[in-house]
Amino acid sequence: MKPYNDSINKLQLESVSIRSLNQEDYSVLKDFLYEAIFIPDGVTPPPKDIIYNPELKLYYEDFGKGKADYGFVACIDEKIIGAVWVRIMNDYGHIDDDTPSFAISLYKEYRGMGIGTALMDRMFRHLKKEGYKKASLAVQKANYAVRMYEKLGFKTVDENEEEFIMVCELNEM
Repeated sequence: MKPYNDSINKLQLESVSIRSLNQEDYSVLKDFLYEAIFIPDGVTPPPKDIIYNPELKLYYEDFGKGKADYGFVACIDEKIIGAVWVRIMNDYGHIDDDTPSFAISLYKEYRGMGIGTALMDRMFRHLKKEGYKKASLAVQKANYAVRMYEKLGFKTVDENEEEFIMVCELNEM
């Protein structure tokens, strides 16, 4: 796993482990959902209770009960520092009822180190093993993560004023 930022501490990156999200971890999805909200420079962050809005609750509510509810977490010394999870849901990135939508987030101090890429790669391999052909996501156009998604094989299939809807064909990986 090659970090994007060459100046990071390699020991720190090497100490990151990735494991399956287990039922005891499901509560962290709310924290990481809030962390995933892109906040442009100079914009006041929304209140934390925004995650209880119906359009955001569907990312975590009853997680683990759907056929495509899968997740992985990145940890350093057993502390969860990031998460990636998918489910088939009618979210902003929904393209059809057979395609899981991605959610991914890391705490700010761990971004730009390649950990998000490693989490995404782990999920891609899992989805392929489970027989999924593609995965989708929605991302704000101004979000720095757009570049990471493109490097990982996501292509824009639709867009609106603020967001790209992107799809990754898993069989092309």
